[in-house]
Amino acid sequence: MNKLLLFATLFVFGSFIGTHSFDKTQHPPAPEYSKENCWIALPWRKDIADTIPNGCSTPDAQLNAKADVFYIHPTVYLVGNNYNGDVYNDKLNKKCDKCVLIQGTIFNASGRVFAPRYRQAHIKAFSGDSIEGEKALKFAYADVKAAFEHYLKNWNKGRPIIIVGHSQGARHAAQLVKDFFDGTELQKLLIAAYPIGMPIPKNYFKNIPLTNGPKETCCWATWNTNSWGTELKGKMLKKYGNSACVNPLSWKQNDEHVLSNKNLGGVSIKFDAVDINVCDAKVNKAILWIHPVSGKRYNHIGSWYHGSDMNLFYMNLRQNAIDRVDAYFNKK
Repeated sequence: MNKLLLFATLFVFGSFIGTHSFDKTQHPPAPEYSKENCWIALPWRKDIADTIPNGCSTPDAQLNAKADVFYIHPTVYLVGNNYNGDVYNDKLNKKCDKCVLIQGTIFNASGRVFAPRYRQAHIKAFSGDSIEGEKALKFAYADVKAAFEHYLKNWNKGRPIIIVGHSQGARHAAQLVKDFFDGTELQKLLIAAYPIGMPIPKNYFKNIPLTNGPKETCCWATWNTNSWGTELKGKMLKKYGNSACVNPLSWKQNDEHVLSNKNLGGVSIKFDAVDINVCDAKVNKAILWIHPVSGKRYNHIGSWYHGSDMNLFYMNLRQNAIDRVDAYFNKK
Protein backbone atom coordinates (compact mmCIF):
# COMPACT_ATOMS: atom_id res chain seq x y z
CA MET A 1 0.00 0.00 0.00
CA ASN A 2 1.59 3.32 -1.05
CA LYS A 3 1.25 6.56 0.89
CA LEU A 4 -1.52 8.05 -1.28
CA LEU A 5 -3.55 4.86 -1.07
CA LEU A 6 -3.13 4.77 2.70
CA PHE A 7 -4.37 8.35 3.06
CA ALA A 8 -7.31 7.60 0.77
CA THR A 9 -8.16 4.53 2.83
CA LEU A 10 -8.02 6.51 6.06
CA PHE A 11 -10.39 9.07 4.56
CA VAL A 12 -12.84 6.38 3.48
CA PHE A 13 -13.01 4.30 6.64
CA GLY A 14 -12.83 7.36 8.85
CA SER A 15 -16.37 8.15 7.78
CA PHE A 16 -17.66 4.81 9.07
CA ILE A 17 -15.97 3.54 12.22
CA GLY A 18 -16.42 5.67 15.32
CA THR A 19 -19.72 7.25 14.31
CA HIS A 20 -21.65 4.83 16.50
CA SER A 21 -21.12 3.12 19.84
CA PHE A 22 -19.30 -0.22 19.97
CA ASP A 23 -21.70 -1.48 22.65
CA LYS A 24 -24.74 -0.72 20.48
CA THR A 25 -23.27 -2.35 17.38
CA GLN A 26 -24.64 -5.58 15.98
CA HIS A 27 -21.44 -7.60 15.64
CA PRO A 28 -20.72 -10.29 13.06
CA PRO A 29 -21.50 -13.88 14.13
CA ALA A 30 -18.92 -15.66 16.27
CA PRO A 31 -16.62 -18.24 14.72
CA GLU A 32 -17.15 -21.87 15.71
CA TYR A 33 -13.69 -23.32 16.12
CA SER A 34 -14.96 -26.88 16.10
CA LYS A 35 -15.66 -26.27 12.38
CA GLU A 36 -12.73 -26.33 9.98
CA ASN A 37 -14.01 -23.39 7.92
CA CYS A 38 -13.18 -21.14 10.89
CA TRP A 39 -9.49 -21.98 10.45
CA ILE A 40 -7.30 -20.68 7.63
CA ALA A 41 -4.77 -23.43 8.27
CA LEU A 42 -4.89 -26.84 9.93
CA PRO A 43 -1.96 -29.25 9.62
CA TRP A 44 -3.92 -32.36 8.53
CA ARG A 45 -5.64 -30.45 5.73
CA LYS A 46 -4.26 -29.41 2.36
CA ASP A 47 -4.29 -25.61 2.55
CA ILE A 48 -2.34 -22.45 1.85
CA ALA A 49 -0.02 -22.91 4.85
CA ASP A 50 1.60 -25.89 3.10
CA THR A 51 3.12 -23.70 0.38
CA ILE A 52 6.80 -22.75 0.00
CA PRO A 53 8.27 -20.13 -2.38
CA ASN A 54 10.54 -20.94 -5.31
CA GLY A 55 14.13 -21.20 -4.15
CA CYS A 56 13.28 -22.22 -0.59
CA SER A 57 15.73 -24.94 0.46
CA THR A 58 13.75 -26.27 3.45
CA PRO A 59 10.53 -28.15 2.65
CA ASP A 60 7.17 -28.11 4.37
CA ALA A 61 7.67 -30.57 7.25
CA GLN A 62 4.32 -30.44 9.03
CA LEU A 63 3.59 -34.13 8.53
CA ASN A 64 6.39 -35.21 10.90
CA ALA A 65 6.82 -32.02 12.95
CA LYS A 66 7.28 -32.43 16.71
CA ALA A 67 6.14 -28.88 17.52
CA ASP A 68 3.10 -26.71 16.77
CA VAL A 69 2.80 -23.14 15.52
CA PHE A 70 -0.13 -20.89 16.37
CA TYR A 71 -0.18 -18.00 13.87
CA ILE A 72 -2.37 -14.86 14.15
CA HIS A 73 -2.72 -12.74 11.02
CA PRO A 74 -2.47 -8.91 10.90
CA THR A 75 -5.18 -6.36 10.10
CA VAL A 76 -6.62 -6.61 6.61
CA TYR A 77 -10.03 -5.12 7.48
CA LEU A 78 -9.48 -1.61 6.13
CA VAL A 79 -12.86 -0.49 4.81
CA GLY A 80 -16.23 -1.32 6.33
CA ASN A 81 -19.06 -0.13 8.53
CA ASN A 82 -18.46 -2.33 11.58
CA TYR A 83 -15.85 -2.32 14.31
CA ASN A 84 -14.87 -5.94 13.66
CA GLY A 85 -14.56 -8.07 10.56
CA ASP A 86 -16.78 -11.00 9.61
CA VAL A 87 -15.08 -14.43 9.51
CA TYR A 88 -17.75 -15.57 7.05
CA ASN A 89 -17.00 -12.81 4.52
CA ASP A 90 -15.29 -14.45 1.52
CA LYS A 91 -13.67 -11.25 0.24
CA LEU A 92 -12.11 -10.50 3.62
CA ASN A 93 -11.10 -14.14 4.09
CA LYS A 94 -9.10 -14.12 0.87
CA LYS A 95 -7.00 -11.28 2.30
CA CYS A 96 -6.48 -13.23 5.53
CA ASP A 97 -5.45 -16.29 3.51
CA LYS A 98 -2.83 -14.19 1.71
CA CYS A 99 -1.33 -13.29 5.11
CA VAL A 100 -0.89 -16.98 5.90
CA LEU A 101 0.76 -17.45 2.50
CA ILE A 102 3.34 -14.69 2.93
CA GLN A 103 3.86 -15.00 6.70
CA GLY A 104 2.44 -18.20 8.16
CA THR A 105 4.29 -20.41 5.68
CA ILE A 106 7.57 -19.25 7.23
CA PHE A 107 6.94 -21.76 10.00
CA ASN A 108 5.82 -24.87 8.12
CA ALA A 109 9.35 -26.29 8.29
CA SER A 110 9.41 -26.16 12.09
CA GLY A 111 5.89 -27.05 13.25
CA ARG A 112 2.30 -27.89 12.43
CA VAL A 113 0.62 -24.61 11.49
CA PHE A 114 -2.68 -23.62 13.10
CA ALA A 115 -4.15 -20.29 11.94
CA PRO A 116 -7.61 -19.23 13.14
CA ARG A 117 -9.97 -16.80 11.53
CA TYR A 118 -11.09 -14.16 14.02
CA ARG A 119 -13.23 -11.04 14.08
CA GLN A 120 -10.28 -8.70 13.65
CA ALA A 121 -10.62 -5.09 14.69
CA HIS A 122 -10.95 -2.49 11.94
CA ILE A 123 -7.69 -0.65 11.25
CA LYS A 124 -9.33 2.53 12.60
CA ALA A 125 -9.16 0.92 16.06
CA PHE A 126 -5.47 1.86 16.12
CA SER A 127 -5.99 5.56 15.44
CA GLY A 128 -5.60 7.88 18.41
CA ASP A 129 -6.61 6.75 21.88
CA SER A 130 -10.04 5.50 20.90
CA ILE A 131 -11.97 3.83 23.72
CA GLU A 132 -14.24 2.29 21.12
CA GLY A 133 -11.25 1.03 19.18
CA GLU A 134 -9.83 -0.59 22.30
CA LYS A 135 -13.14 -2.40 22.81
CA ALA A 136 -12.93 -3.69 19.23
CA LEU A 137 -9.40 -5.00 19.83
CA LYS A 138 -10.43 -6.77 23.03
CA PHE A 139 -13.40 -8.24 21.17
CA ALA A 140 -11.01 -9.57 18.51
CA TYR A 141 -8.71 -11.02 21.16
CA ALA A 142 -11.62 -12.91 22.72
CA ASP A 143 -11.91 -14.86 19.45
CA VAL A 144 -8.17 -15.56 19.35
CA LYS A 145 -8.30 -16.76 22.94
CA ALA A 146 -11.27 -19.02 22.19
CA ALA A 147 -9.44 -20.49 19.19
CA PHE A 148 -6.34 -21.16 21.29
CA GLU A 149 -8.39 -22.78 24.04
CA HIS A 150 -10.01 -25.04 21.44
CA TYR A 151 -6.56 -25.92 20.10
CA LEU A 152 -5.24 -26.71 23.61
CA LYS A 153 -8.21 -28.88 24.51
CA ASN A 154 -8.42 -30.85 21.27
CA TRP A 155 -5.15 -30.84 19.39
CA ASN A 156 -2.13 -29.86 21.49
CA LYS A 157 -1.69 -33.09 23.49
CA GLY A 158 1.40 -31.77 25.29
CA ARG A 159 3.30 -30.65 22.18
CA PRO A 160 5.63 -27.62 22.46
CA ILE A 161 4.43 -24.43 20.79
CA ILE A 162 5.64 -21.41 18.83
CA ILE A 163 3.32 -18.37 19.01
CA VAL A 164 3.45 -15.97 16.05
CA GLY A 165 1.61 -12.79 15.12
CA HIS A 166 2.17 -9.65 13.10
CA SER A 167 0.76 -6.15 13.68
CA GLN A 168 -2.72 -6.62 15.22
CA GLY A 169 -1.84 -10.31 15.34
CA ALA A 170 1.27 -9.44 17.36
CA ARG A 171 -0.81 -7.62 19.94
CA HIS A 172 -3.03 -10.67 20.31
CA ALA A 173 -0.05 -13.04 20.30
CA ALA A 174 1.66 -11.12 23.12
CA GLN A 175 -1.55 -11.12 25.17
CA LEU A 176 -1.93 -14.84 24.55
CA VAL A 177 1.58 -15.51 25.83
CA LYS A 178 0.94 -13.36 28.90
CA ASP A 179 -2.39 -15.05 29.69
CA PHE A 180 -1.44 -18.67 29.02
CA PHE A 181 2.35 -19.02 29.41
CA ASP A 182 3.93 -16.29 31.51
CA GLY A 183 4.60 -17.91 34.90
CA THR A 184 2.18 -20.81 34.32
CA GLU A 185 2.64 -24.55 33.98
CA LEU A 186 2.24 -24.15 30.21
CA GLN A 187 5.40 -22.03 30.04
CA LYS A 188 7.49 -25.21 29.82
CA LEU A 189 5.89 -25.86 26.40
CA LEU A 190 6.78 -22.46 24.92
CA ILE A 191 9.59 -22.76 22.39
CA ALA A 192 9.45 -19.10 21.40
CA ALA A 193 7.07 -16.25 20.63
CA TYR A 194 7.38 -13.89 17.67
CA PRO A 195 4.96 -10.96 18.20
CA ILE A 196 6.34 -8.78 15.40
CA GLY A 197 5.43 -5.30 14.18
CA MET A 198 3.90 -3.78 17.31
CA PRO A 199 5.47 -1.64 20.06
CA ILE A 200 5.75 -4.15 22.91
CA PRO A 201 7.56 -2.97 26.07
CA LYS A 202 10.76 -4.77 27.05
CA ASN A 203 9.27 -5.75 30.40
CA TYR A 204 5.92 -6.93 29.01
CA PHE A 205 6.45 -10.45 30.37
CA LYS A 206 7.51 -11.22 33.94
CA ASN A 207 9.02 -14.67 33.40
CA ILE A 208 9.77 -14.89 29.67
CA PRO A 209 12.91 -13.04 28.53
CA LEU A 210 13.56 -11.21 25.29
CA THR A 211 15.92 -13.36 23.26
CA ASN A 212 19.59 -12.47 22.92
CA GLY A 213 20.76 -15.40 20.83
CA PRO A 214 19.56 -17.65 17.97
CA LYS A 215 19.04 -20.89 19.89
CA GLU A 216 17.46 -19.77 23.16
CA THR A 217 14.06 -21.20 24.07
CA CYS A 218 11.14 -20.02 26.20
CA CYS A 219 11.85 -16.50 24.96
CA TRP A 220 10.44 -13.92 22.57
CA ALA A 221 11.55 -11.69 19.71
CA THR A 222 10.11 -8.60 18.08
CA TRP A 223 11.05 -5.62 15.90
CA ASN A 224 9.58 -2.72 13.92
CA THR A 225 11.34 -2.06 10.62
CA ASN A 226 12.22 1.42 9.33
CA SER A 227 14.59 2.98 6.82
CA TRP A 228 18.13 3.71 7.92
CA GLY A 229 18.38 6.98 9.82
CA THR A 230 14.75 7.11 10.98
CA GLU A 231 14.51 8.85 14.36
CA LEU A 232 11.57 8.59 16.71
CA LYS A 233 10.01 11.93 17.57
CA GLY A 234 6.83 13.25 19.15
CA LYS A 235 3.97 10.75 19.17
CA MET A 236 6.12 8.05 17.60
CA LEU A 237 8.71 8.40 20.37
CA LYS A 238 5.95 8.09 22.96
CA LYS A 239 4.53 5.02 21.22
CA TYR A 240 7.75 3.17 20.41
CA GLY A 241 10.30 4.62 22.85
CA ASN A 242 10.27 1.74 25.34
CA SER A 243 9.72 -1.00 22.77
CA ALA A 244 11.75 -4.19 22.66
CA CYS A 245 13.80 -4.73 19.51
CA VAL A 246 15.82 -7.74 18.36
CA ASN A 247 17.90 -7.97 15.17
CA PRO A 248 16.52 -10.85 13.06
CA LEU A 249 19.89 -11.30 11.35
CA SER A 250 21.74 -11.98 14.61
CA TRP A 251 18.93 -12.53 17.14
CA LYS A 252 20.70 -10.14 19.51
CA GLN A 253 19.58 -6.91 21.14
CA ASN A 254 22.82 -4.99 20.62
CA ASP A 255 23.34 -2.26 18.02
CA GLU A 256 25.69 -4.24 15.77
CA HIS A 257 25.21 -3.47 12.08
CA VAL A 258 24.66 -6.88 10.47
CA LEU A 259 25.37 -6.79 6.74
CA SER A 260 23.02 -8.08 4.07
CA ASN A 261 25.25 -11.11 3.41
CA LYS A 262 23.76 -12.56 6.61
CA ASN A 263 20.24 -12.23 5.19
CA LEU A 264 19.31 -15.73 3.99
CA GLY A 265 16.53 -14.33 1.84
CA GLY A 266 13.39 -12.30 1.79
CA VAL A 267 10.13 -13.27 0.07
CA SER A 268 8.00 -10.50 -1.38
CA ILE A 269 4.23 -10.21 -1.32
CA LYS A 270 4.25 -11.83 -4.77
CA PHE A 271 5.58 -15.00 -3.14
CA ASP A 272 7.44 -15.87 -6.31
CA ALA A 273 11.07 -16.30 -5.21
CA VAL A 274 13.61 -16.04 -2.41
CA ASP A 275 15.59 -12.80 -2.70
CA ILE A 276 19.01 -13.58 -1.22
CA ASN A 277 20.79 -10.83 0.78
CA VAL A 278 17.82 -8.49 0.38
CA CYS A 279 18.74 -6.13 3.24
CA ASP A 280 20.96 -5.48 6.23
CA ALA A 281 19.73 -4.71 9.76
CA LYS A 282 20.72 -2.73 12.85
CA VAL A 283 18.90 -2.14 16.11
CA ASN A 284 18.70 1.59 16.76
CA LYS A 285 17.23 2.06 20.23
CA ALA A 286 13.63 0.81 19.89
CA ILE A 287 13.39 0.23 16.13
CA LEU A 288 15.13 -1.81 13.45
CA TRP A 289 16.98 0.09 10.74
CA ILE A 290 17.53 -1.27 7.23
CA HIS A 291 18.93 0.42 4.17
CA PRO A 292 16.02 0.99 1.77
CA VAL A 293 15.29 -1.91 -0.55
CA SER A 294 15.29 -1.04 -4.25
CA GLY A 295 12.27 -1.78 -6.41
CA LYS A 296 8.67 -2.34 -5.36
CA ARG A 297 8.75 -5.93 -4.14
CA TYR A 298 8.60 -5.07 -0.43
CA ASN A 299 5.77 -2.93 0.95
CA HIS A 300 6.61 0.26 2.76
CA ILE A 301 5.06 3.67 3.40
CA GLY A 302 7.87 6.17 3.18
CA SER A 303 10.48 5.06 5.70
CA TRP A 304 8.08 2.63 7.43
CA TYR A 305 8.56 -1.01 6.35
CA HIS A 306 5.78 -2.32 8.58
CA GLY A 307 4.18 -4.35 5.79
CA SER A 308 7.46 -6.19 5.25
CA ASP A 309 8.56 -6.74 8.87
CA MET A 310 8.53 -10.51 8.42
CA ASN A 311 9.03 -10.91 4.68
CA LEU A 312 12.36 -9.10 4.52
CA PHE A 313 13.68 -11.78 6.88
CA TYR A 314 11.59 -14.74 5.68
CA MET A 315 14.41 -17.28 5.48
CA ASN A 316 16.16 -16.10 8.66
CA LEU A 317 12.89 -16.47 10.56
CA ARG A 318 12.32 -19.86 8.96
CA GLN A 319 15.75 -21.15 9.95
CA ASN A 320 15.53 -19.62 13.41
CA ALA A 321 12.28 -21.41 14.17
CA ILE A 322 13.91 -24.68 13.10
CA ASP A 323 16.94 -23.97 15.29
CA ARG A 324 14.85 -23.15 18.35
CA VAL A 325 12.74 -26.29 17.95
CA ASP A 326 15.93 -28.37 17.71
CA ALA A 327 17.37 -26.60 20.77
CA TYR A 328 14.18 -27.26 22.72
CA PHE A 329 14.27 -31.01 22.07
CA ASN A 330 18.04 -31.21 22.63
CA LYS A 331 17.48 -29.80 26.11
CA LYS A 332 14.75 -32.34 26.73
